[in-house]
Amino acid sequence: MLAQRVIPLFLLLSLGACEQLSNALDLPDPQKTAALAEAEGKAIGGACRHAGRSLEDCYALNAKAQKAAIFAGWREMNDYMTQNNLSNVPSQIAHPQAPIPPAAHAAAGGTPAATDAGSAAAPVEDRAAKRPRAAQ
Repeated sequence: MLAQRVIPLFLLLSLGACEQLSNALDLPDPQKTAALAEAEGKAIGGACRHAGRSLEDCYALNAKAQKAAIFAGWREMNDYMTQNNLSNVPSQIAHPQAPIPPAAHAAAGGTPAATDAGSAAAPVEDRAAKRPRAAQ
């Protein structure tokens, strides 16, 4: 009679410890990984909208993030900013892989290398010259 009560109780307690055991062994949990990727994508999308970046630029700058999550975050931030009459807060630091605006291409006659030192393409060339080369 005692075994009938103890065995199910023991099984119930051991099943409850599965998550703790997987955490202790650092086993990957696909559900947690997916939830983290979704949350990160939403944060990226919201930050892009708050900075005034277009959705396409946000996709290009964050190629590894989930596009659906980026869009969801961008849309949520857009709704929030519209409801509260908030304006964009442009970034003060240019992203090293930021796409060159089409206006810079048109002003240069189609080539970013032909622009003068005061244009947006000049810092891109300077960054490329300052990058350390990989050991061969």
